[in-house]
Amino acid sequence: MEPLSTTILLDAKGITGTIKRLAEEIYSHLPEGIPLAVIGIRNRGEVLAARLVDELHKLGAENIDVGSLDITLYRDDLAELGPQARVRKTEINFDINGQYIILIDDVLHTGRSVRASLDALVDLGRPNAIRLAVLVDRPGRELPIQADFIGVSVPREDTPVTVQLIESDGIDEVRVG
Repeated sequence: MEPLSTTILLDAKGITGTIKRLAEEIYSHLPEGIPLAVIGIRNRGEVLAARLVDELHKLGAENIDVGSLDITLYRDDLAELGPQARVRKTEINFDINGQYIILIDDVLHTGRSVRASLDALVDLGRPNAIRLAVLVDRPGRELPIQADFIGVSVPREDTPVTVQLIESDGIDEVRVG
């Protein structure tokens, strides 16, 4: 069997440009007078959240709360993970009630991680609104969940996507295939 070939969808420059474009789109949709929070789904979502907040600050957004969300205990496949499940800390040190939240993740595929994230957030309070931003949108939803802000889209459901970020993986790269 031949090894699967992979293609670089985004290199470091492409990821930076995509995050900048996402920030511009998000900034143009921010409601007036509602506090803003950007929350990343652990692991890579929290890295993307930090980068997104930097870009939002450059655009003039101020007083942005930033947090990271661990969804391990909210996953619907937790029993399958068993002892391999690694619970990390949710770091949301602010009141989410009344906040306009941008929830960010690296890849949206089935929608199950986002569903778990929404459950976790609602356990913490009642935000004004939650909007979803993803670096990569991949077809194959199992739940009726769609991103509000999309970096890039992969056209085929059967195309694997691998996101690597320098903070966690030593390289900025999105590969498909």
